[in-house]
Amino acid sequence: MRVVVCKRAGATEARVVELRWRVALFLNDTLTLTLSRPRERGRQLETRLSCTQGKRLTLVLTSNRSLKAFVMKSRILLTVLAALSITTLTVAQPYPNKPIRLIVPFPAGGATDIIGRTLAQKMSAQLGQAIVVDNKPGAGGTLGSTELTKAAPDGYTLLIATTSTHSIAPSLYKSIAYNVEKDFAPIGEVATATNVLIVTNSLPAKDVGELIALAKAQPGKLNYASSGNGTIIHLQSELFKLNSKTDIAHVPYKGTALAIPDLISGQTQMLFDSIVSALPHIKGGKVRALAVTSAKRSSLLPDVPTVTQSGLPVYVVDTYFGLYAPAGTPRDIVDRLQREMAAAVQSADVKERFASQGAEPVGGTPAALSALMKTEAEKWRRVIAAGQIKLD
Repeated sequence: MRVVVCKRAGATEARVVELRWRVALFLNDTLTLTLSRPRERGRQLETRLSCTQGKRLTLVLTSNRSLKAFVMKSRILLTVLAALSITTLTVAQPYPNKPIRLIVPFPAGGATDIIGRTLAQKMSAQLGQAIVVDNKPGAGGTLGSTELTKAAPDGYTLLIATTSTHSIAPSLYKSIAYNVEKDFAPIGEVATATNVLIVTNSLPAKDVGELIALAKAQPGKLNYASSGNGTIIHLQSELFKLNSKTDIAHVPYKGTALAIPDLISGQTQMLFDSIVSALPHIKGGKVRALAVTSAKRSSLLPDVPTVTQSGLPVYVVDTYFGLYAPAGTPRDIVDRLQREMAAAVQSADVKERFASQGAEPVGGTPAALSALMKTEAEKWRRVIAAGQIKLD
């Protein structure tokens, strides 16, 4: 790296009209520093130093010494500023010029992790810079989400978050360390995933309408399994109860993998589970699928109707996966990342990988993700309040 400082020819100390100093950072960028004509202010001399490199910065220099000493002082300051400006020039390099960190607030191997890694690999190739996945699980994804709020808003730290972290957690936890509206810059919805309602084979209900009728005939007698208190599986089961006006008991487990055996044996009667997790048991005839929770049928279970089609109007539950940057990230960087993300999720290999997790690509805009977050937050706030659900 080489820096050259030069003075415009023709300027003299006796009659300073203008001094031009140029700092050239070769193979990168150019910064121009301009020293204006000195003016008398009482017994002092004053000049204005303008720095132009993307933005304009003006400094006012004053001196009570002679013109000759004043000019010498200005030259020294210009030389110092020229050297310091190297940092400014480096920042102005095109984005991105170093690896990007992608925080995944859930453990490795889960749906969020797989979707995040798939996206990172594709966007890395498009951007020409590595995107390094950093798993930061804990507290329902809120620990990793908090991590992003501490990062510099420069586009080099991103987060892939979900309905749980950005639409449920603010109402579910007594306190969290972030504000979803103020601390994040939404980039866009990456993908959406749906669940399936499965029941034990011994249950006589053959569709959602019959299940609701059975639950109303036996208040409190039926039960549903969940992956734990406060999880999306728990809350969507409570939403089902709220919308169907039924009384069904809750049996929490530490993950749906532990809940499945009891559902198969008949100790529990129903469970909302991810399609990917439930599919082997459905195809093996160990449980029966009544409906998927999305607005339209899933390509993984094309013969299974939606909950709305099967007997419960206005019931749609999808999990969104959103890409975020810290609040204050420059708009041009957010827009660049959105374009790259949207292109990545529409590629054939990404679609195939997402489908293996029961997810469909979206590639949405920042505005659309912001609106979705608010709509989902209000839906789950109502469910949490009605069920008096709260976690520390």
